[in-house]
Amino acid sequence: MSLSRRDFARRSAYTGAGFALVGSAGVLATAPGALAAEATEESVAGTEGHGHGHGGSSLGYGPLIADPKGILALPKGFRYKIITRTGETTLESGESTPSNHDGTATFEGSRGATLLVNNHELAGPRGDWPHPVPLTEGLVYDPAASGGCTVVEVAKHGDHVTEWVGIAGTSTNCAGGRTPWGTWLTCEETEDKAGQNGMTKDHGYVFEVDPHDRGANRAPKPVKALGRYAHEAVVVDPKRGHLYLTEDAAGPNGLLYRWVPPHGFQHGRGRLGTLKDDAGVLQAPKCYDSGGNFVDDLSRATRTGTVYGVDWEPVPDRDGASVSVRKQFKDGEITRARKLEGMWWADGGAYIVSSFAREESPVQHDGQVWFYDPKRRTLTLKVLLGVNPDPSEDGAFDGPDNVTVSPYGGLVIAEDGEGVQHLFGATEDGRTYPIARNELNIGSTEEPEFSEFTGVVFSPDGATLYANIQTPGIMLAITGPWRRQR
Repeated sequence: MSLSRRDFARRSAYTGAGFALVGSAGVLATAPGALAAEATEESVAGTEGHGHGHGGSSLGYGPLIADPKGILALPKGFRYKIITRTGETTLESGESTPSNHDGTATFEGSRGATLLVNNHELAGPRGDWPHPVPLTEGLVYDPAASGGCTVVEVAKHGDHVTEWVGIAGTSTNCAGGRTPWGTWLTCEETEDKAGQNGMTKDHGYVFEVDPHDRGANRAPKPVKALGRYAHEAVVVDPKRGHLYLTEDAAGPNGLLYRWVPPHGFQHGRGRLGTLKDDAGVLQAPKCYDSGGNFVDDLSRATRTGTVYGVDWEPVPDRDGASVSVRKQFKDGEITRARKLEGMWWADGGAYIVSSFAREESPVQHDGQVWFYDPKRRTLTLKVLLGVNPDPSEDGAFDGPDNVTVSPYGGLVIAEDGEGVQHLFGATEDGRTYPIARNELNIGSTEEPEFSEFTGVVFSPDGATLYANIQTPGIMLAITGPWRRQR
């Protein structure tokens, strides 16, 4: 049933929906003021290090301590272990771990092990990359493409690691999403068609990868019903069976999508692969404020707690045969957003990241996190990062990307901004705190450069936080004295 602008305005007037916050994670933040830091020093194991605190002493885990190995700064008492590293660790078939680690999910393995499905965001022809995803027989979609996924098995005590190919021959595998039935949906962030950039097949699709059943991944088939565009992430509504997907695109800005399955469809392992290409309905949002005014772009919101009502409009041609999906709508027909990124399903809805807004956006910002409530059909702005005045300084965050809900409260967010890169948390009352800082300089002493963090996710038991440094390609396991953040 369509929620009209008039209905939303009337309901907001009676219930205060225009100002309510939803979701138990309940996070909201502004920057740079709320993210200001004070530099401190702390000695760890006899080594002098520099920490960078964000907030009071009771918040987070304390200042970050410089890593003598130059990889990862962490709070006192925390430690990390490198799980995979491009050019150093190898697959069970003998090839190097592929590069450009991105979206990641964790699954329970046998005998207490943890399985991680790890995207490798490799675009274009294979010759462009020294360590593409190997073309494992039976697991290849397009032999010309560089990307794909690997599955990493970490033993219960973290003392043994095995890695193998889950899917190959896909392109620009950015984020994705874990399904309630225990598989991974990997998303191609590209619109390359056969004949473009050396590709032999069309790209821009979602593929399902099963970490438990290698045979289920043979003869990979795109789920064309979910559309062809620059996919970023996906989540599944376990109650309604709807899928929500983000598009990381500009010129014009990208869209949030909802896929409604055909009547009677039952989700499960491999079921998406049985769908016809036009199965279900792919839709884009049309948002309006509590006054019934159409909202053309989510960057219009400049205050946390802003709530927009959402209606859903059908996509004319989900495969974008001649016109990209996001370009099929005229002004005033749908609501756009700049650089839609990671997603996570929790608290009965979807947390959705918009990385930043500059060109082609009505209002500039350095990051938003929205919460979509499918029952109320509303989008609520939970996190707003103002424009970071000096990204080279370790005092504020910008460019949120991958996101996960923490078992210790609030969100954990991977930073893909400018300058210094962090993993950071955001609590229910608007405070933020650093968890880790990337110290691996891939630039020069004169012009340092630090790669983005990706794939932030907790282990099934909540004891380990996994994250990646995309370049050169490192998967990290972070452990320590986690505690509830309030």
